[in-house]
Amino acid sequence: MKKILLFIAVVALTCTTAQAQEVRLGAKLGLNVASLGGDSYGVGSLGSRTSFHIGALAEIPLKGKFALQPELLYSSEGSNWSAWGLGNSDLKLDYLRVPVLAKFYIIEGLSAEAGPVFGVLVNASDDSDEDIKDAFKSFDAAFGIGATYRLNMGVFFSLRYNKGLLDVNDIDDYSGSNQSNVFQVSAGYSF
Repeated sequence: MKKILLFIAVVALTCTTAQAQEVRLGAKLGLNVASLGGDSYGVGSLGSRTSFHIGALAEIPLKGKFALQPELLYSSEGSNWSAWGLGNSDLKLDYLRVPVLAKFYIIEGLSAEAGPVFGVLVNASDDSDEDIKDAFKSFDAAFGIGATYRLNMGVFFSLRYNKGLLDVNDIDDYSGSNQSNVFQVSAGYSF
């Protein structure tokens, strides 16, 4: 709870110290290509799972070419697990993600962005739609890096890679470690 209050205080302070430029609000939708990096689960291999993300963002101008972009996203992630001779299975891990990205405008409209991406697990299931949320940790953190191009009319396109930093597994008898990694392609609108 203290971390959430600290985050809200930092965002509020940043909003009050922002330049005279206007804060932009927006929405985005996009494609996720997610995988679990690290150890495989027994005999088999971990592959990519294609899904989606959707959410809202705010772009808060700072000094010069810098801005802060907090977001709130629903992100469907996970992995495709293939076992030799047993077929394939999708592992679905759905997160409520809060990226807090520092942006730098390279040229007008084109920005590079990087920062922490926090996540709370809201759903975990496999192909049988069995709830397996207890096998995964409820909190996750990643580091996101990417770029965005915004047109004058407010439409924007972005590419981002989120590299998982924490082990997502919460299984007592499993000694392996897996991180949630996601490549995202997005389109959106901000005003």
